[in-house]
Amino acid sequence: MARTAVTPRALVANGGLNGATGATTIDSTLVTNGVVINSAEPERTVLRVTNTEGSTNVVTIRAGDYPPALAAGLGDITVTVAATTGVQYIGPFESGRVLQSNGTMEIDFETGMTGVIDALLLPKGV
Repeated sequence: MARTAVTPRALVANGGLNGATGATTIDSTLVTNGVVINSAEPERTVLRVTNTEGSTNVVTIRAGDYPPALAAGLGDITVTVAATTGVQYIGPFESGRVLQSNGTMEIDFETGMTGVIDALLLPKGV
């Protein structure tokens, strides 16, 4: 099955971003298929992941393809998100580790996880 595309929301320098809108619900489809971030800019990407399930769960950022990801051999990045009301900010990332050959990033979720994922794009230096 195809991964669900999540589009990063751009943070604005000296501005704000509504945290209540734009997040993607982590449901059984996302757990089964995973997420893809198209046109990824790993060095500017931060993920906000919440876990509403009653146990801790792991979010996995897949190692990239070699090439272009020269450090793909370091493996996947795994982060544990606390149970029930856990919130974890993950990133920014190194493209040399997580970038896929098609310019995307791939994220997977542990079986049973529920919550939301939001991809945030940091502004370029001001």
